Amino acid sequence: MITKKDYFLISIVGALIGLLALPVLQNIKLFSTGLTFAKAAIIVVGLAIFANIALWVAALIARVIPVIMEIAKFAAIGGLNTLLDLGVLNVLILLTGVATGYGYALFKGISFIVANINSYFWNKYWTFGSQSAASAKEVAEFFAVSVIGFAINIGVASLIVNFIGAPAGMLAARWANVGAIVATLASLVWNFIGYKVIVFKKDTVVQA
Repeated sequence: MITKKDYFLISIVGALIGLLALPVLQNIKLFSTGLTFAKAAIIVVGLAIFANIALWVAALIARVIPVIMEIAKFAAIGGLNTLLDLGVLNVLILLTGVATGYGYALFKGISFIVANINSYFWNKYWTFGSQSAASAKEVAEFFAVSVIGFAINIGVASLIVNFIGAPAGMLAARWANVGAIVATLASLVWNFIGYKVIVFKKDTVVQA
């Protein structure tokens, strides 16, 4: 059953996604007039509200298909990790002006690792409802699954950015984010299966 704690946590997740989206939006120059405080506030509050609505809808569906709640939570944390990944990536790009080549691959690796550490704690204690303390074996399994996801993530991102390259007229920084998003989606599918079946299998609590 969905609880007040779930709504509180999803509000935090939604707000964090909004905050982490700000450097991304600034870097890709989505707003021609710039990212004002008012626009930033609307993005952060709007995403927090949207996250609550999405979780409520998932709870309704979960009455029939219980695993949907796990998928919804995983998707929310996946969104948070994606924006954390992109946020760190874009801060590094903004600081250095490097958006291609080996520098980009290095930045993508750093941002992915930061997001992955965040992923472990959220998925263990919220998505899959583990009640146990973290163990060396579990952490090792988590990172083993994540290393494969990492390889998928880096490989896909680098393929899109460094080998396919940005279409004519598109900013390199914007294409770098396209590569990061596609790579994240590919690795998320693998990660959900790996975390659920291998890492948190015994501790998983399916909520209706």
